[in-house]
Amino acid sequence: MTSETKAPFYTPGGFREVLAISVPLILSTSSTSLMFVVDRIFLSWYSKDALAASLPAGATAWAFLCMFIGATGYVSTFVSQYDGAGRQDRIGAAIWQGFYFSAIASVFCALTYFLAEPIFNLADHPKAIRENEILCFRVIVLGAGGFIFSAALSAFYSGRGKTWTVMWVNIAGALINGVLDYLMIFGYGGFPEWGLFGAALASVIAPYVMTLIYIVLLVLPENRQRFQTLSSWRFDRDLFLRLIRFGLPSGLQFTMDVTAFTTFILLVGRLGELELAASNIAFAINHLLFMPMLGLAMGTSVLVGRYLGAEQPDHAAKSTWTSIWITTTYMTLFSLALIIWPDEFILIFDPGNWEGNFAEVIQMTRILLYFVAAYSVLDGWNIVFSSALKGAGDTRFVFLTALTAAAITLIAPVYLACIVYGRGVYTAWFFLFVWLLFLATVYFLRFLAGKWRSMRVIEHAPAPGAVVEEGPLVEV
Repeated sequence: MTSETKAPFYTPGGFREVLAISVPLILSTSSTSLMFVVDRIFLSWYSKDALAASLPAGATAWAFLCMFIGATGYVSTFVSQYDGAGRQDRIGAAIWQGFYFSAIASVFCALTYFLAEPIFNLADHPKAIRENEILCFRVIVLGAGGFIFSAALSAFYSGRGKTWTVMWVNIAGALINGVLDYLMIFGYGGFPEWGLFGAALASVIAPYVMTLIYIVLLVLPENRQRFQTLSSWRFDRDLFLRLIRFGLPSGLQFTMDVTAFTTFILLVGRLGELELAASNIAFAINHLLFMPMLGLAMGTSVLVGRYLGAEQPDHAAKSTWTSIWITTTYMTLFSLALIIWPDEFILIFDPGNWEGNFAEVIQMTRILLYFVAAYSVLDGWNIVFSSALKGAGDTRFVFLTALTAAAITLIAPVYLACIVYGRGVYTAWFFLFVWLLFLATVYFLRFLAGKWRSMRVIEHAPAPGAVVEEGPLVEV
């Protein structure tokens, strides 16, 4: 069957290929999402203060980590373009530069330990919550290396479309985290009853285990021979600087999105304990149901990178539009579920010990979930189009867009409306909708403009025979 006679489902960039590479990543990100939601559920059973502190502390720590995780994770774009161009001999070198960057980044993250008190004193949350926030933040940033190294090393598999391996490693990490959560939060299995400290500690142990698994896989004989995963250990100045040039804006874009979200949470926390708890639950539900689309976006970025490496921009574009169809369908169903059955999602977080005020939390969270339903499709478009642009190398534009959006459509309006003029939590969530609408619109227009089609992050033209006409670039 030739490419001209194949049904659209089977052609390069079609549904079969996108799903083949994305489904394992969807399962992978879903397992990661489940890991965080399990944290929230266990903490909601443990105490109200622990739950209220967990999201601001985790989001603030993530705001520091994500720049480096986004930059090291961008190694996957180098791997995908080298693989599409038939330059497998350069893949090992790309992984090593990501490893070196991860080592430096881990030190910088650890140094943010000393910023915990100033940050959370500025947020001015109640004392009991603030103490938990400081403790949780410090544990996460001291253990940041596991997150950063695993992001860099997983690129060896995700960038080549070997996403089942990434899935199994992430599932292993989620299982380890879940077991340790239960033991360390509640004090079972010989562990002390550590509460939020135990949840934070479990969350940093699991990524280190994942990093060790990736190291073992990288040094397997087949990988050493074909991809030079050991012999390419030397520092490559040109490649390292290109990783900084393209990867750092990608990480900064990630940082701006997370910083905007974190600032939003901190501002909502100043509106009251009830508003913060309801927002925490709404975001936990949003996180659980949205994370699969992050896997789809990762798959889109890999396919765009590989097809551009093989000089097939039309297939890269088709991969993106296929992903848009998938995310629109999924997010629409997701939104309908939140509108029809909001309480079924909320009651998962009912601990039975909130001294009678959980009914107020339910009522407020129900309305917040309607906001989530309203912006879900926009959020899906935002993540898919921005990932496609980053897969090509258009990271600077994506970062500048994220910076502009955070400043003018979310942080400033929420501060003015809610803190200065005293408007409530629903006004804050309205501006969250505006923020996502702005991002989705700008990324959509940039993709349509087509400048990304001529962008590359690798230094060489495709090797002879790299172009694939008769089938997809990934195993299906």
